Amino acid sequence: MAHLVPETPTVTSIHLDATDGTPLPEARPGQYLSLRVTPGEDAPAVRSYSLSSAPGAGTYRISVKREPHGRVSGYLHACVRPGDLVDIASPRGTFVLEEGTDPVVLVSAGIGATPVLAMLHRLAAARDPRPVWWIHTARDHTQHVFAAETRALLARLPHGRAYISYTAPGDVITPRDDEAHIRQGRLTARSLADMAIPADAHAYLCGPPAFMDTLGGHLRAQGLKPERIHTEVFSALPALNPGITATPAVRPHQPAGPVATGPVATGPLVTFARSGITTPWSPDRASLLDLAEACDVPTRWSCRTGVCHTCVTPVVSGDIAYTAQPLEPPEAGTVLICCSRPAGEVVLDL
Repeated sequence: MAHLVPETPTVTSIHLDATDGTPLPEARPGQYLSLRVTPGEDAPAVRSYSLSSAPGAGTYRISVKREPHGRVSGYLHACVRPGDLVDIASPRGTFVLEEGTDPVVLVSAGIGATPVLAMLHRLAAARDPRPVWWIHTARDHTQHVFAAETRALLARLPHGRAYISYTAPGDVITPRDDEAHIRQGRLTARSLADMAIPADAHAYLCGPPAFMDTLGGHLRAQGLKPERIHTEVFSALPALNPGITATPAVRPHQPAGPVATGPVATGPLVTFARSGITTPWSPDRASLLDLAEACDVPTRWSCRTGVCHTCVTPVVSGDIAYTAQPLEPPEAGTVLICCSRPAGEVVLDL
């Protein structure tokens, strides 16, 4: 780890470089890193954080918000120091800036600014001539992350413009001359329409699910086709389980019962990265899907036999073995969890 930089009272940027000085794998703008840390004497934990740095910068930067009960974010804020070693996987993710000449709309809320900030860095470095909208929502001016950085980047774009919303009631806004774009209140369909975003734009959204659902709906109502609206979600996806009545969501947890606590649960560690669960594998489990369900990790499946690919899941690290060969193999870097087991320690993006 190279150094840490406070961005707001709750957000700190962590700059990472290689221990041996070798070049780091280059990331595409919008991708994320998965980190594995061991907070205190707890079990290892894996979390994913978007890269907020300029692609090709030679180092990585992630910007972490300290959550009130966040075991990993609290550890990164309180315990990690320059010179510490952190295990990371290579950059990954499909939420990336598309090449082309179409207008670009970068929409974020809170710490969701990180992946679209990397996209803004790429556009500014090229002094891209495309029209670019930077639309960001923050609670107030103290939580407005990367404010000065985005101003500088937008100034390098021939057709860059910013729209900032503060949602906290009563927050006093005293904008500078170049901050007349800051407004009080949440984004609405009307305020978005006033920005005159063209229907041929590509929009990239990152923030809480409700925020993205609402803003995505507004953009579709203004003429953007669904395939031009790209979103990034780091929480677990909603479950998709056919024939099962919807039940209240249960927080993911360690599996209960003798399979979890007895001597058979001594296999390789399986980590569900989005859900924050790491637990040992037991040969008594039928599949990775079976283990996920025992932990109440939200799952997506239909056939459970390797046919439909509904359960396809990205593999952050590690290897798996199929208990039954799927009808067609999934794409490289993914696994069908309904018919597979870990071949060693594995981290799944689930």
